[in-house]
Amino acid sequence: MSDHPGSNASRAPAAPGSPAIRNRRFNVSLVWLVPIVAALVGLSMVVHNSLSAGPEISISFQTAEGLEANKTQVKYKNVVIGKVTAIALSDDRKKVIAKVELDQSAEPFTAEDSNFWVVRPRIGASGVSGVDTLLSGAFIGADAGKADKRKDRFKGLETPPPITYGQKGKRFILHTDDLGSLDVGSPLYYRRIEVGQVVSYHLANNGKGVDLEVFVNSPNDKYVTTDTRFWNASGVDVTLGAEGLKVNTESVSTILAGGIAFVEPKYSPNAKPAEENAEYTLFTDQDTALAPPDGEPYYIRMRFDQALRGLALNAPVEFLGVKIGKVVSMDLDYDEQRKYFPTVVGAVIYPERLGKAHEKLVKQGGGSEENGTRLIGAFVKSGLRAQPRSGNLLTGQLFISLDFFPEAKPAPFNVTARPVEIPTVPGSMDKLQEQLQAVVDKISKLPIDSIAANLNGSLVEMQKTLKQVNGEVLPQMRDTLEQSKKTLANANESFSEDSPQRQKLSQAMEEVQRTARSVRVLTDFLGRHPEALIRGRLKDNQPDAYQSPSTSVRPSAAESQP
Repeated sequence: MSDHPGSNASRAPAAPGSPAIRNRRFNVSLVWLVPIVAALVGLSMVVHNSLSAGPEISISFQTAEGLEANKTQVKYKNVVIGKVTAIALSDDRKKVIAKVELDQSAEPFTAEDSNFWVVRPRIGASGVSGVDTLLSGAFIGADAGKADKRKDRFKGLETPPPITYGQKGKRFILHTDDLGSLDVGSPLYYRRIEVGQVVSYHLANNGKGVDLEVFVNSPNDKYVTTDTRFWNASGVDVTLGAEGLKVNTESVSTILAGGIAFVEPKYSPNAKPAEENAEYTLFTDQDTALAPPDGEPYYIRMRFDQALRGLALNAPVEFLGVKIGKVVSMDLDYDEQRKYFPTVVGAVIYPERLGKAHEKLVKQGGGSEENGTRLIGAFVKSGLRAQPRSGNLLTGQLFISLDFFPEAKPAPFNVTARPVEIPTVPGSMDKLQEQLQAVVDKISKLPIDSIAANLNGSLVEMQKTLKQVNGEVLPQMRDTLEQSKKTLANANESFSEDSPQRQKLSQAMEEVQRTARSVRVLTDFLGRHPEALIRGRLKDNQPDAYQSPSTSVRPSAAESQP
């Protein structure tokens, strides 16, 4: 028997003529568990991806070199923050649009000032970069901006930015006339130590200059003060002066890639640290940068009645040897009365470069422009003139010198004229040329032809004389010399030891000697007895008659002879 009565009823045979009804039990096979679990896992992954997916952006580049869809990654500090999902051409086919899917944590990279660029192997002035992409392939570098506004379309950079927003330091703006050899990445030096670099440059708003943006790394940015001076340290600065040849450069890299140096002057110890984005002037060299402030410029004009070959723009203007300005313009004028073309030179001077002399002149003139012009007029009356002088004898370069010439002729000076016109005098080289020309004129007036004709005639006569000397005088002189030689030979033979002439000469010489002795004896006797000339010579045995005049006897003529 069964414990379940319902079980027998269910098993009872069906009634005849009616179909049997069977109740089937639902059974699930284990095979279906695998796709069900897979579907659940896939669904969870889709949900997770949809929940963790970040924003999608599009970046435009000039070329798709190195980019591949579903392979090229987007990295920030070498951490993957996204991936390129698609690459397509723009509608105008001038650019390439890369679709990028960022991670959810990369939402700050959608700021409107964010930057994106392709990291490839590059060789530039700042060195070699992107070498690791040779093995791993190119990727897109990213730098998150700081703006609050978001966007999903960006323009990619063609070169990596020199600095990123996370780097500590300060940016400054430099104004210059031209870029020179500077470029993005050019180094920035402070006391010959690299502390920053150039990050960007563009033309000024008026198109008359270039504005550069530089970045100084922290903590060296504190050395940029309100009185800091920047100058272009590119290339090699060669100076030839009284002290010899000087060569100055920051480093070898500045010779090739350019560079900027800065320092604060020693005469400004109270300068304060500069604020970010402060603006400065970029000078051409260190001497100009560290010079005292120029102050307000003053425009003057000079009219020269001579050619100014060698005078160029930016040539210095000096006052008593002090550089106070430079030449800014050179124009030709026409004088209808003299039918001449004078040269009008315009110059900008900076009176404050005179230092204490300028301060005293300001006090004397009262400080106004009109009084200053009157003061210049007084100097003109005292002989103030502008003169072109040679700055280099080798190159022929000229400069303008403002100096006093007491002997200069009086010149008119218009106090009300603007700009002020300074009288001029000829240059020293021109005076030398005039003197040389005068000498040449005097030489040209000499009768060169007649002098040459006379000289030619004299030479002809001299030639005839020389021919006569060679033909007549020289042979006679030759004969005379031969006769002289013969005479000397005969004389030598006559005075030989065995010759009679020499013996006779010897006897004559002996007689002369005896005669000389006799004369000497007579002279000695007369010196002792001068009276013997009157009385004659006494005999040796005769008494001394000279002692007694009464007994004196006159010597005979024979005795009186010596």
